[in-house]
Amino acid sequence: MGSEAEKEYAVFEQKVKRTVYLDNLSPQVTDAVIKTAFEQYGTVTNIHFIPNYIQPHYNGKFALVEMENEKQATAILNLLSSYPFMMSGMPRPVRGRPAKPEMFEDRPPKPGRKIQLYWLGPRDPEFEVAQQLKKLAKKHVAERSFLLKKQQEEEEKLSKQQAETLKGHYQKYEMMESTLTDGTSKRLSKYYGVNLIDYKEV
Repeated sequence: MGSEAEKEYAVFEQKVKRTVYLDNLSPQVTDAVIKTAFEQYGTVTNIHFIPNYIQPHYNGKFALVEMENEKQATAILNLLSSYPFMMSGMPRPVRGRPAKPEMFEDRPPKPGRKIQLYWLGPRDPEFEVAQQLKKLAKKHVAERSFLLKKQQEEEEKLSKQQAETLKGHYQKYEMMESTLTDGTSKRLSKYYGVNLIDYKEV
């Protein structure tokens, strides 16, 4: 029985190695979006979105993307670390890192590992240490919540700036298109003595 458990865990470890953990995904990202984005680097065999129980107000998504082999997973990690990769909702750059065993809900028990749980009373010598660890965990959660909030504010600010820039470019395009179609550009070129080249749409 022990050897079967070891084989099962060895298969699971290979699965972990060929899986990429993604975070900071846009809420609009779906399985199909991820598959389309990464299929050019290999074969996506499974996608699992991880529920965010710690920060339910955070609108980003987290996902485990399993590739066909470890080489393909490494290629995607190199891509995400080298370039800002946008997916269904700029300006949110996708982040990626190697998956860890504890990220999988269906992970099998590690052979030979035993976990013991017991309550600590106020008189227990380890009680004070446990209290400090509890406070530290709460502090880390609060700090992460603050950082996520600031990150979201920055992304919303950048998104508005991009929208305004795009709107400005479109207005300029409309103005140029209007002057070309109503003859204004020809009259101006004649008035200022400038040769005008008419551009035809391809």
